[in-house]
Amino acid sequence: MAKTDQSAIKDSRGDRIFNVINYTVLSIVLFLVLYPLVYVVSASFSSTTAVLSGKVWLWPIEPTLDGYKAVFKNKMVITGFGNTFLYTAMGTAVNVLLSIMAAYPLSRKDFRGRHLFMLLFVFTMMFNGGLIPTYLIVKDLGMIDTIWAMVIPAALSVWNVIIMRTYFQTTIPRELLDASQIDGCSDFKFLVRIVLPLSGPIVAVIALFYAVGHWNQYFNALIYLKSAKLYPLQLVLRDILIQNEVNIEMLGDAKTAAARQGLRELLKYSLIVVSSVPLLLVYPFVQKYFVRGVMIGSIKG
Repeated sequence: MAKTDQSAIKDSRGDRIFNVINYTVLSIVLFLVLYPLVYVVSASFSSTTAVLSGKVWLWPIEPTLDGYKAVFKNKMVITGFGNTFLYTAMGTAVNVLLSIMAAYPLSRKDFRGRHLFMLLFVFTMMFNGGLIPTYLIVKDLGMIDTIWAMVIPAALSVWNVIIMRTYFQTTIPRELLDASQIDGCSDFKFLVRIVLPLSGPIVAVIALFYAVGHWNQYFNALIYLKSAKLYPLQLVLRDILIQNEVNIEMLGDAKTAAARQGLRELLKYSLIVVSSVPLLLVYPFVQKYFVRGVMIGSIKG
């Protein structure tokens, strides 16, 4: 039997040069992106003296949990966490439900007037009434200083509807609908029992998009909320960091202004870590759906 040559084809000199340049550039980009994250985490575990003196570069200096203790001693931080979880859960559920209800009919070729409705949806992406008319509408609906002000005004993203609609068009074959109709399946049952189970990737991706938006929501809370007990976490962080509202009880045994300033700097890094961890924990479970969900739905309009 003839012996086959299984050796790999050697790269040309130009390919090797390209690979070296490519790896070098990617390594630099990785460092530029990763180092600030490592620095923030290290600074959050370092002492106030090390942070103020600039000794922290890569690893924590004089490791301590004072920053995290101070964070969780602040009752407003705990309240902000609870509010943010509530807004994120409620808002994401409403967002995903409305997106599915809008995207699925628009994906059906037998839906009359779907092009007109799509045009109206797209029109809202380019033109809107502005901040003041929106505020007046929210006020007239009685949603000022309520949890609904954090959910209803941002209840639907047209861009996400377009992505989901395109996914339905390219993934759910017409023959599947015809077969289900022959068996007596209604449109609602077809959506719930067939379309949604087959659309797990896009639903997961869209849910993550909405959840990240709600978790980082700041502007709507600043405009529509007045009661501190309704503030989301981002607004609480703003009060602590920008307005320097550090409660004296958070200082513990520190009695000097220098200690106060040092704790404020330590709080800055600890709060960044605390507010980012929940999403970082969720992302690995959804990341695998990105290519399958977004890219498949982006093949054609």
